Amino acid sequence: MTTATATVPSGLETGAPRRGVLGRIVDRVGSGAVQVVMVLLGVFWLVPTLGLLVVSMRTTQVNNAEGWWTVFTKPAELTIASYRDLLGSGFTASFWNTVLITVPTTILVIGIAAMAGYAFAWMDFPGRDAAFLVVVALLIVPIQIALIPVAVLYGGAGIFGTIPGVVLFHVAFGLPFAIFLLRNFFVGIPASLLEAARMDGASEWKIFVSVVFPLGKPAIASLGIFQFLWVWNDMLIALVFADTGNQPMTKYLQSQMRQFGSNMDILSSGAFLSLIVPLILFFAFQRYFVQGMMSGSVK
Repeated sequence: MTTATATVPSGLETGAPRRGVLGRIVDRVGSGAVQVVMVLLGVFWLVPTLGLLVVSMRTTQVNNAEGWWTVFTKPAELTIASYRDLLGSGFTASFWNTVLITVPTTILVIGIAAMAGYAFAWMDFPGRDAAFLVVVALLIVPIQIALIPVAVLYGGAGIFGTIPGVVLFHVAFGLPFAIFLLRNFFVGIPASLLEAARMDGASEWKIFVSVVFPLGKPAIASLGIFQFLWVWNDMLIALVFADTGNQPMTKYLQSQMRQFGSNMDILSSGAFLSLIVPLILFFAFQRYFVQGMMSGSVK
């Protein structure tokens, strides 16, 4: 009894592909060197932030006389006087104005976009596709073309220069992207889960709250971080629609720059304080943020 030996045509050999010279070098170097390089890049990326912190803790005279890196040989130059002066000025009120603008805007955008995204993804109603195309079209509408018409509308409604007016503007222009993002994420939820919930007698609201919303936490957290940062760092809308008594931090710091162009200690300390809340938010929701970014890469 003879056994036949299968031959593989030339060019169709199986097995791992041959590694090139660069590939073999990477294999020999190992992941340890790659991690060291990534750490060095991360440290290099943080150098401007470190410089901002040092500048904020030195006087204007010292900052004008020498570079911030000299602090390593002259640590006695560091002081928190600029922070005391800043917190004793109008910065504290502008900080809370920023919170009053950013937090409601983020909550409203997430809540409305999540419900609209679920409706566009899994509910059948007349004009659904046409309405979603309108939402997609609104993504390309620039904010600048709406400033004057909305200002006139706010003036007639009596909300120009108020915090609710700024919040409404941010919500209106944040919803198209939010709805588009969450709708595309919700579409990837297995239909069998929703059908099982409907067979158990769950209403659409119950399905949204108990099934869709928990499964959408990664995308919702990612959207929340993006929306929070956009509003927290916004200055254009604040310059147009916020009065002096309702101004957020960005407008307050801009006014300080206009009045005291050489007062870098106050400006740098205000800029550094404005970084704290976004950093806390990012690290608190970092796990969900990474999941949201990777949700579409693996099925």
